[in-house]
Amino acid sequence: MTDFPIEKIRADFPILQQTIRNKPLVYLDNAATCQKPECVIDSMSELYRTNYANVHRGVHTLSVRSTDLYEGARDKVKQFINASSTKEIIFTKGTTEAINLVAQTFGKANLAEGDEVLITAMEHHSNIVPWQMLAEQTGAVLRVAPINQQGELMFSEFEQLISDKTRLVSVVHMSNALGSVNPVQKIIDLAHAKDIPVLLDGAQAIPHMSVDVQALDCDFYAFSGHKLYGPSGIGVLYGKQDILNAMPPYQGGGDMIRKVTFEETEYNTLPYKFEAGTPPIAEVVGLGAAIDYVSAIGMDKIAAYEAELLAYATQQAAHIDGLQIIGQASEKGAILSFVLDKIHPHDIGTMLDSLGIAIRAGHHCAMPVMDFFEVPATARASFAMYNSKEEIDVLMEGIKSLIEVFG
Repeated sequence: MTDFPIEKIRADFPILQQTIRNKPLVYLDNAATCQKPECVIDSMSELYRTNYANVHRGVHTLSVRSTDLYEGARDKVKQFINASSTKEIIFTKGTTEAINLVAQTFGKANLAEGDEVLITAMEHHSNIVPWQMLAEQTGAVLRVAPINQQGELMFSEFEQLISDKTRLVSVVHMSNALGSVNPVQKIIDLAHAKDIPVLLDGAQAIPHMSVDVQALDCDFYAFSGHKLYGPSGIGVLYGKQDILNAMPPYQGGGDMIRKVTFEETEYNTLPYKFEAGTPPIAEVVGLGAAIDYVSAIGMDKIAAYEAELLAYATQQAAHIDGLQIIGQASEKGAILSFVLDKIHPHDIGTMLDSLGIAIRAGHHCAMPVMDFFEVPATARASFAMYNSKEEIDVLMEGIKSLIEVFG
């Protein structure tokens, strides 16, 4: 994309302007976490310098300012994912806590022995373990829909696994280990035809594509701020208002209550019922700034540019003997997972770091995916809007030199 302002964007990220081991930093670990633009850093610093106080509970000026910024960020999230109300936006620590919240509230209230939760074989541990824990607590059963050798969901098998016992479908929107983008609209339509609610793990999807929760008609959507160029320690659970109203609180404490006596407690309204205690105020403000930043660029422009990066990287990787791409779905986000003949992924990561190239090596919190492809781990280069084709060239040359060293 000749009109994509890559140099301007790169200049907005202070951390990218450095060298690692006397080499320009090439940061390709964006599926783990993205770097932060100056505006996000400044928004949090400004809050602490001039506006910080606890939210919702004070009538003094600083508390009012802080509350306005905090709730303003909630409205930005609502608009960013096109929720129908700010009451549907719950702030959490991240995607992991959002999924656990649903498991321990909606799950406990609606699942009994023999009931089933349906996931896919490409899930992150955060969308596996909470359901296993729920199954242990309730006697429910976890069902897993298979994937094929391209890393795609086998939809016909998924469809066959939906039964009268299915109480929830919880699937990843975009795989962190493979880049595969699931046919979430088809999944939601299929599940809703049987009155089964759907949760989408959007941790990887949210920085790479436009998400409209009303158009999707998903019942829950979970994502993290740190993958969306915002701070760590903040995430979002979107939930339909009627479902959230029916769910019990996740934690007890301040702000999630209206009235407390020793005999009983009256819970607060949405969204505060699920936000016990002092929230991560600065992190919420930082998330709002990150949303402003990517919205100004345009999510569709970001998606198109990253698709070009992935296509270029895939094309270049195809010319390297001994490199095998793990995950070649027809619908795929900006992730290139690969293995090299006779070279362990951890060695790949260490050697590339000596060239200033940051990638991820390991199981990527998706050990069942590694088991399926019969590899101990993969090396993963994951791209963001501030990456360039020149950086991909550096990566490929680094891989070639690595192969030469190992013979």
